[in-house]
Amino acid sequence: MSLADKFNLLNEFNLLRIVCALFFIPHIIGKFTEPMALKFYIEVGFKPPKFWMYLAGAIEVVLTIALLLDFHTAIFGFLAFIHLSVAAAAMWKWKRAWLWVICGIEYCVFWALICLVVAMHAYRTVGL
Repeated sequence: MSLADKFNLLNEFNLLRIVCALFFIPHIIGKFTEPMALKFYIEVGFKPPKFWMYLAGAIEVVLTIALLLDFHTAIFGFLAFIHLSVAAAAMWKWKRAWLWVICGIEYCVFWALICLVVAMHAYRTVGL
């Protein structure tokens, strides 16, 4: 598949994969610019909190690049599902809320499931 084919936005799978990738960018930026991000890692109980925050940011950079470039999408889509599921669990521990507008897990769960769909589709069409 050519690079142009991977970025053909008329292909619904490409569009979904690219959106899943690009939605990580605000999360990456927020981890390094928003003081509340570190507070979240402290309050949830990650020890040491800075290490886990930076590790999550690094994982999100890798996931963004891999999903954006359609690089082993089945694997990285599944890793994104796991990463976002852990984020949802941490959010649940922190706020015990479902609605994302009150710091709930709804957004992370939805995004995790969409990443799982991307991984499943990639696995079915291309394989590992």
